[in-house]
Amino acid sequence: MDIKIVNSIIKKAIEAYPNLSDIIFTPESPLEILHEGQVHRLSFAGIKRLSPFQTETLALALINNRKRLLHDLVDAGSCDLSHQVGNIRLRVNIFSQHTGYAIVLRKLPEEVPTIEKLNLPKVFNEIGQEVSGLILFAGPTGSGKSTSIAAILELINQTRPVHIITLEDPIEFVFSSGKATFNQRELGRDFKDFPTALRAALRQAPHVIMIGEMRDPETVKIALSAAETGHLVISTIHATYAGQVVYRIIDMVGKNEEQFTRIRLASSLRWIICQKLIPKLQGGRVAIFEILKNTLRTQDVILGQGEPTNFYDIAAKGAPFGMQTFDQDLVRAFEEGTINEDIALAYASYRSVVRKEIDKIKASRGELTSDIPVDELKIDKKEDDFKLL
Repeated sequence: MDIKIVNSIIKKAIEAYPNLSDIIFTPESPLEILHEGQVHRLSFAGIKRLSPFQTETLALALINNRKRLLHDLVDAGSCDLSHQVGNIRLRVNIFSQHTGYAIVLRKLPEEVPTIEKLNLPKVFNEIGQEVSGLILFAGPTGSGKSTSIAAILELINQTRPVHIITLEDPIEFVFSSGKATFNQRELGRDFKDFPTALRAALRQAPHVIMIGEMRDPETVKIALSAAETGHLVISTIHATYAGQVVYRIIDMVGKNEEQFTRIRLASSLRWIICQKLIPKLQGGRVAIFEILKNTLRTQDVILGQGEPTNFYDIAAKGAPFGMQTFDQDLVRAFEEGTINEDIALAYASYRSVVRKEIDKIKASRGELTSDIPVDELKIDKKEDDFKLL
C-alpha cells in the first residue's frame, strides 16, 4: 500500500469525523476509529475488510526503511513514530498480533493546550510554578497525560524565561517559544535511548526537563539525580493511583536500593497527578484527577513510616493543599451534572465512599436516596409484638 493511499485514508477519516482521537488498522477487520472513546467501523475507500498483507504494507510504508523502527518492531514487537499529513500530526504505534501487524494512529491537537482551555483543576497553576523537583503524571494510555503536561509547559513558557528540553517518543506538541526557550528531541531521530539523552540533557543548561516516559531503572535514577540538583523534571509513568506510582518506582529500581530510593523520592518529589477519561452525560469524555502533594505526612509514608493506604487518606484530607482523590472528583462531577450516579460508581476507587457522598447530595436536593418506592417502605409488625408482658 503506497504512502499516498495511506495519507488519503487518513484525510478522509478525519474529514468524516473531525473529532476522532484514533484511527485503527487491524487485520481481518474493517477500518475503525475511536470517537469519544468508542469504536466506530468505517466503510469507504474501497476497504471493507483489511487483509494482513494490507496492514503490513501500510506499516512498512509508515516505517519508511528506518532501521531503528524495524529493529524495535521485530525485537520488541512494537514501535512508535510520528507521521504528518498536511497540517495533521499523528502519533503512530505499530505492533504485532496473532493475525499480523496492526496500527493505531493517534491524532494530535494542532494547538498547544492551556490550563484554562482544558478546564484543569486550579492547582495546576501552582504546579506550574515549581522550579525544581519531580512531577509525575500517571494513568492508562490515552488518558490525556501528555496533554496535561503540555498545558503545564505552556504555562511555564508564558511566564518564565527558562530553557526547556523535552525527550519524547515521538514529539506530540510543537511549542513556539514565548518567554521560555524550547529544544524538543525525538527518540530514534535525535537520540537513541532515554538514559543517554537524559545524561546529555544535564550538560545542556536546562531549567526544565520533560521525559516522555520513565520506563526503566536507569532513567528513574538519572531523573532523581536531575531533580535533586535543582532541575524541574516532569515525566509520565504507567500506574493508576498515587500510591502505585511510588511503589512502581521502588520496584523498578530494585529491592537492593529500596531505602535509598525512598529517601531520594521523599526529598525530590513535588506532585503526583493521576488521571482518567470518563464518559460525560452530554457525550464526549471528561478528565478526572487524583492529586497528591509531597507534604511532611506524604514523606513519612514514602519513607515507609505509614500504611500504603495512607496515600488515599492524605489526598482525601489534603484539599487545603490542592489535593483530591478520584472519588472526590467523581462526586464533584456528579454534583455539577457532568456525570450520573452510575458512571460515578463505575469509576470509583471505593464505591461505598462515593455512594455515601452522592446520597448526601441527593438528600440536600430533596431527591430519593433509594430505588425502593416510598409506599413499599413499611415495617412488618404483628399486633402481638406490642403487647406488654
